[in-house]
Amino acid sequence: MNEGRKPYIAGNWKMNLDRAKALDLIKTIKGRLGDGNDREVAVFCPSVYLADVSAVAQGSPLGVGAQNLWFERDGAYTGELSSAMLREVGADRVLIGHSERRHVLLEPDDWMARKMRAALDGSLLPILCVGEKLEERKGNRTERVLKRQLEAGFSDIQAEEIRRVTIAYEPVWAIGTGETATPLQVGEVHKFIRRWVASRLGAEAGEAIRVLYGGSVNPGNVKALMSVPDVDGVLVGGASLKPDTFLPLIEFDR
Repeated sequence: MNEGRKPYIAGNWKMNLDRAKALDLIKTIKGRLGDGNDREVAVFCPSVYLADVSAVAQGSPLGVGAQNLWFERDGAYTGELSSAMLREVGADRVLIGHSERRHVLLEPDDWMARKMRAALDGSLLPILCVGEKLEERKGNRTERVLKRQLEAGFSDIQAEEIRRVTIAYEPVWAIGTGETATPLQVGEVHKFIRRWVASRLGAEAGEAIRVLYGGSVNPGNVKALMSVPDVDGVLVGGASLKPDTFLPLIEFDR
């Protein structure tokens, strides 16, 4: 973790919680968050709760994000949401290319550049999610897969936009499985990602961008993960659903 890059703790609720539990969780987090000067905290909630969650989070530094967006401004896209719609109900950021969108809902790589562009043009801060499947890691194809995903997601991003963009490395084999990549594995991949950004957008961009780790993060392993030099935060799934597991991640001791 680099002192020049503010730690970023993000919770992805996926398709979990009801409205009452969601708002109770936000109230608890808000009460413990402090001024947000030394770390950035955000939750990515189901779109139907965005307006209520952002209303409760108001007056605190807690970021509120959507889990997905569509890349057109409007039109005949039943069930989809534009960046303007998400902003209007309180979102200030968005996840793009989460592995469940890619592998369960079959979103192709070439959508990611358009979604990244739509997010930035619509004043949303994107987290681009990348990661390999188990057979890809076993076949020594991790870097090849990540390079393909990064090239697709960053094809329309300029160097001056880099501080508005975050990358989350989420090995698919470690999401919700209880398996966590070792600090050595995480460090190698995060270093590769940072080198790739530097080669694409310059050394300053490579140093500035924050790269998060996601994949069965919990209170027991967060400190070891956050001590890895190129890890700037975590993107948390199941552990973000309850105060007793999410607060220790938010309040980890640097």
